[in-house]
Amino acid sequence: MRATLTVSLPEEITEGLAALVRRSGKSRSQVVQDALRKQIALERFKDLREKLVPKGRKAGFATDEDVFEKIS
Repeated sequence: MRATLTVSLPEEITEGLAALVRRSGKSRSQVVQDALRKQIALERFKDLREKLVPKGRKAGFATDEDVFEKIS
């Protein structure tokens, strides 16, 4: 299902979006969709990390390096 969304943007964001559209060759819709996909993925990652960090600490992992060392 597709949805149409109307968004009000301040001038500096509108100008930045226009510049990005010109540079990328993508449509405004494509640029905004890509940005939203990235933001949604980032928020999901943050949520997962927030849930898993306490479990990792209990298992003896204090840093990301500890995890990378264990799986390498």
